[in-house]
Amino acid sequence: MSNLLKVAALAASVALVGVVPALAADGDAVAGKAVFNQCKACHQVGPEAKNGVGPILNGIYGRKAGEGASYNYSDANKNSGLTWDEATLRAYLTDPKAKVPGTKMIFPGIKREKQLDDLMAYLKGIKADGSGI
Repeated sequence: MSNLLKVAALAASVALVGVVPALAADGDAVAGKAVFNQCKACHQVGPEAKNGVGPILNGIYGRKAGEGASYNYSDANKNSGLTWDEATLRAYLTDPKAKVPGTKMIFPGIKREKQLDDLMAYLKGIKADGSGI
C-alpha cells in the first residue's frame, strides 16, 4: 500500500471514531422521546425544565446519583455511590427499587429492551443545559 493510501486510510479511521459510538447505539432517540412520556409525570427535560415529583434529568449521564438540580433526593440515592452511566441507568430504570433500595421513585420500571434502548439514546442526547432534544 502506498504512503498516500495509508494516510487516507488513517484519516478515514480517525474520522469514523466520532461516528462509531452513534452507530453502536441500538436506540432511536426519536422513539426514546416517546418512551420518555412515561417519565413526564415526575421528570422534566429541556432548557425550561423544573424539578417536580422527580428531579430534572438534563445531563443525567455522568452525574452522581443524589446530586444536582437542587432536588431533595432520598438518602438511598444520595448514599448509593452510583454515577449515572448507561449500565447503571438501565438497571435502575428496569427496577428502581431493586437497584437502589429505599429510593423515592415509585416507577415500576421499563421491561422492554427496545424501549430502554430508545430511552437511553434520548437521554444521552440531552445536555446539562437542556439542549439537544
